Amino acid sequence: MKIRVYYEDTDAGGVVYHSNYLKFCERARSEVLFSKKALIFDATNGHFLLTKANCNFIKPAKLGDIIEVETKILEIKNASVEILQEIYKDKDRIFKLNGTLAYIKKEKPARMEPEIKKLFEELF
Repeated sequence: MKIRVYYEDTDAGGVVYHSNYLKFCERARSEVLFSKKALIFDATNGHFLLTKANCNFIKPAKLGDIIEVETKILEIKNASVEILQEIYKDKDRIFKLNGTLAYIKKEKPARMEPEIKKLFEELF
């Protein structure tokens, strides 16, 4: 997913503020799920939370840049999904996130239904 860096994404020096890389990754994950009309954004029926994030800030993105977020599924478990998300600017990797998405129902981790596991297998 391609994203333009706007003024609101940057600090006073025009460099992307560190927490916004996580927002860019979240947008990319959500867009994939929205594009497939996946119904996993309902807190009562189950949803995903980022519970672990190991981030590497490699190079800065700046105001006006076009960046691209790539998402890969590393492993699908019974109640979580291990992901890799990388952000590129002009084919140079500038950010890397290894993360865990936990499936949550009624505010507790829960086993994913087979159709949700299949959705992740097919999406990424």
